[in-house]
Amino acid sequence: MDLKLEVKVQPDKTPVINGKEMTVMLTPAIGEDYYIARVAVSKNQALVAFPKFFTIGIGFQKEKDWNTNLPYTGTAESIFDHIKHNKGSKSIPDGRCIEAIKMLQAYAASVKEQAVAA
Repeated sequence: MDLKLEVKVQPDKTPVINGKEMTVMLTPAIGEDYYIARVAVSKNQALVAFPKFFTIGIGFQKEKDWNTNLPYTGTAESIFDHIKHNKGSKSIPDGRCIEAIKMLQAYAASVKEQAVAA
């Protein structure tokens, strides 16, 4: 299977509550359609990058347990180790997932660079 980066416009839905002495951020409603980029790793599974807590998180699009992801800035291997229990099918090669994560990391880094430059 050839890996292909798919991109879509997705506003950051992280709820932010600004108080007098602190700011509180809550996890946004993360679902299968909440992403800025995705890479399919099988017919039924993909890895996604999405806005979260002023950064970009990476996780599997379909999860057994909700909200297992890490910021894009970790190593691809450490991100995969943290989220691999959500891979779904054992037939999906780990190496394919790591390559997909690297693709998402490169995209996330370019998005963050563009935001800083703006």
